[in-house]
Amino acid sequence: MKGKRKSAFFAAIIALSALIASETVWSAQVWPQRIVKLIVPLGPASGADVTARLLADHLSKRWGQAVVVENRPGADGIVGLTAFLSGSDDHVLLFTPTGTFTAHPYLHEKLTYNPKQLVPIARVTSTLVAITVSTSLKVNSLAELIAFVRSQPARYHWASITGATDLVFSGFLKSLGLSMVRVPYRESVLAINDLSEGRIEVFLSALATVLPQIAGGKIKVLALTNHERAPVVPEVPTVIEAGYPTLQFDGLVGLFATAGMPLELREQIAGDVRAVITDPTIATRVAATGQIISPGTPAEFASSIEAQMSTFAAIAKSLDQPKP
Repeated sequence: MKGKRKSAFFAAIIALSALIASETVWSAQVWPQRIVKLIVPLGPASGADVTARLLADHLSKRWGQAVVVENRPGADGIVGLTAFLSGSDDHVLLFTPTGTFTAHPYLHEKLTYNPKQLVPIARVTSTLVAITVSTSLKVNSLAELIAFVRSQPARYHWASITGATDLVFSGFLKSLGLSMVRVPYRESVLAINDLSEGRIEVFLSALATVLPQIAGGKIKVLALTNHERAPVVPEVPTVIEAGYPTLQFDGLVGLFATAGMPLELREQIAGDVRAVITDPTIATRVAATGQIISPGTPAEFASSIEAQMSTFAAIAKSLDQPKP
């Protein structure tokens, strides 16, 4: 009798193990199984936010599950990053410009999150980053701007809202031995107003944030930091075309998971992103926000991020700002 009970017990254990194993495999193959949340560490109406909502709408139809966007702006992206990494839910993803974290180790003595816990899923777009000047300055190129700055050291003022563009422009000035006064701003609208009125001379920002002032003739774009020109301002050269490659910076934007998400699942999500992001309605809306669609695989995204971090490390070293 005891032998029969033992046999029945072990049979039940084996059956339960098989069931658990089959459910685990099913879980890995069928994702998502519930609502997916995209955390965006920027405010509503930003380029990344607009893209995230377009992506969410199309992915929800493809996945058969709701995809919602949650904005968590503040502290150069740190608020959103910390909120994202404080959980371990594989149905919560991060949608962010890489510039919100690749420059952080060189700008903050102590971080409230561990960057190594961010796992790339897919690059989605590249934000176009513009170097703009006040029209009153009467310069029409980076070369002319450099000549102005060199002729009157420490007279002119510049601003940038994100840490990444701060680092890039600071490194550029240092490489040419130029002296300008950096003016800190908490909000881009304040910097744009001062640029329009000539109270500061140079501003680095996402192209989309300054398009209205460009159209109004208050400011002008000298160059884009990206590798490629913008369809909305095709006449504006890239910094490489202008002869200043040290200013090159691509505003990579994409999806991330927390450490532990299998590569197979990340590749599956990246494939879904590539399948929906090429929709013409998305392309048109994204272009209007000053971005270029450029989807990629987890490996491609990871490689681009690594290259960006290496560039920032070199800039920080030149500025005598060693990694903490």
